[in-house]
Amino acid sequence: MSWAIEISGITKYYGNNLVLKGIDLQVAEGEKLTVVGPNGAGKTTLLKILATISRPASGTVTIAGFDLREQAVHVRRNIGVISHQTYLYNDLSVLENLRFFARMYDVLDADARVEDLVQRVGLKHRMHDAVGTLSRGMQQRVCIARAAIHNPPVLLLDEPDTGLDQQASELLRNVLLGFDDQRRTVIMTTHNLELGLRMCDRVAILARGKIRHVEPRESTGVDGFRRTYDELTGAQT
Repeated sequence: MSWAIEISGITKYYGNNLVLKGIDLQVAEGEKLTVVGPNGAGKTTLLKILATISRPASGTVTIAGFDLREQAVHVRRNIGVISHQTYLYNDLSVLENLRFFARMYDVLDADARVEDLVQRVGLKHRMHDAVGTLSRGMQQRVCIARAAIHNPPVLLLDEPDTGLDQQASELLRNVLLGFDDQRRTVIMTTHNLELGLRMCDRVAILARGKIRHVEPRESTGVDGFRRTYDELTGAQT
């Protein structure tokens, strides 16, 4: 099996607080993995490390064949990041934002790529509007297009459904699962167990700084997984 992401022994401190206590995880090419866990478990910290925003205290990470420490620039070229922070320019239009990121990544035939993505995320009718005038759900759709503008093989999603209503969350799911012609590798963190299970091939529980449980989606139902989650985290969802 070919691994798109390999994580071995990752630790991370905030001050004297050990947040990640040795994370070991492998994600196959084209696989979708959901990571769930209570607040403070380290989910966002883990995603920030994978996105090269934060450096681990120890351990190794390889993404798309590139070492996170030694080849961070190459890692960034192979990932797209979506979170509850948009990383968009509110005063620029949808088109202007996407064209900016297309130039940043040296996307070939950038105009055609931008127009295609705007169509795919259902924002053709708002493409000339400033991002700051869009609803939260629409802004998140622009984020999806931004993250995919350079056609990365890996997507990292940190709580992408935060603040979204049910309709917008369902749209996020549909866009991601049927987003492009290729099957991307995805790691997503979420508090929403139902959404997380629907959007993954495997699900992992991160609690108290460690991966406590991993299982294939088809082997569990929502109720059974909720019981496992509560037993391992001591948290009610």
